[in-house]
Amino acid sequence: MPSPITLTAIGTVHSEIREPLDEVFGGLTARIELDPARFKPDSLKGLGEFSHVEVFFYFHQLDDSHIVYTTRHPRNRPDWPEVGIFAQRARARPSRIGSTVCRLVSVEGLAVTVEDLDAIDGTPVLDIKPWMSVMGPRGPVREPAWARELMTTYWRPAK
Repeated sequence: MPSPITLTAIGTVHSEIREPLDEVFGGLTARIELDPARFKPDSLKGLGEFSHVEVFFYFHQLDDSHIVYTTRHPRNRPDWPEVGIFAQRARARPSRIGSTVCRLVSVEGLAVTVEDLDAIDGTPVLDIKPWMSVMGPRGPVREPAWARELMTTYWRPAK
């Protein structure tokens, strides 16, 4: 078995969403502030030329007892098939790592403002990468009907 990996967050999410919830991130603006002890604004130079970024983050409020290692019904809905944790994007992952492609709103100093980041206030950010179209899927995308159904309301606006 491989040795544990230690990661250090590069920054923190600031969002109006404070609790881990599903389906409240549509149209939501969040601000990622990089650690000023480690970074200078030039770390973000050129990022503003991109329309989107991919944000990698750590599900910091996930209790060990909720981590899933096997199968489950997505959203605990028995009408959807039971699938392995790696066949879904649930936060109860063994690695606790999340990623989202977000619209880049602005870059100012050590702050990156994005839209539609499904991470809550205080979430540690592990990395930010510019989204390049050539890094997207090559060829047709296939996904099961339950996954399309699950995502139809995921990006609804926060109340």
